[in-house]
Amino acid sequence: MSRPQTTSPVIVALDFPSEQETIQLVERLDPSLCRLKVGKELFTRCGPALVKQLVDKDFDVFLDLKYHDIPNTVARACEAAADLGVWMLNVHALGGEKMMSAAREAVSRNGTEAPLLIAVTWLTSSGQAELDARGLNTTPQQMVSRLAGMTQNAGLAGVVCSAQEAPMLREQMGEDFLLVTPGIRLADAEKDDQCRVVTPEKAMQDGSSYLVIGRPITQADDPCQVLQRINNDLANI
Repeated sequence: MSRPQTTSPVIVALDFPSEQETIQLVERLDPSLCRLKVGKELFTRCGPALVKQLVDKDFDVFLDLKYHDIPNTVARACEAAADLGVWMLNVHALGGEKMMSAAREAVSRNGTEAPLLIAVTWLTSSGQAELDARGLNTTPQQMVSRLAGMTQNAGLAGVVCSAQEAPMLREQMGEDFLLVTPGIRLADAEKDDQCRVVTPEKAMQDGSSYLVIGRPITQADDPCQVLQRINNDLANI
């Protein structure tokens, strides 16, 4: 698999309900300037065929399905995802270390073509109230730290986390552990449904490896111009 290499840490979230809207945006983007994320809604509506189409357009694709099930089921799902040629995929760390290890072993069968495998810690739409409602006597930071440690022990490449936890995780997990941070908003953008958000510059300064950015790019009048501006700002850090 040979695709243009991009040094941009930006992953554009394709949060669209149809293939047509997705491709309309993708045609305005450049695979040397960003990567793409396919989530649950788009994958459920359009399936593996759309993922393959994006890969064929030379984009690195992050398949964000957050697999969480018994180890064998998750392993087989991750193996199938790896066969699509995606660059990155994820599981949910709450599935446990045994499940994550099984997923890692499954994708590693692709050898040098194996995608990066990361785990979701605590969703950026959730805070202390959601932990309290579940009867979990901990803080979001403590939960993230515990789940990230399990992820590293299972041999995964990194985690999805809030940029607000990035400094803590960077110190605890080391420089090689990937931190993929959603909840990124431009300084003049609305928070929407994220409650733990930071700007791209702040996220990178705090230790993020990759930034998942959706609506600030995809709903802009000129998405490519916004993407270029973000990349230029990050290049000056």
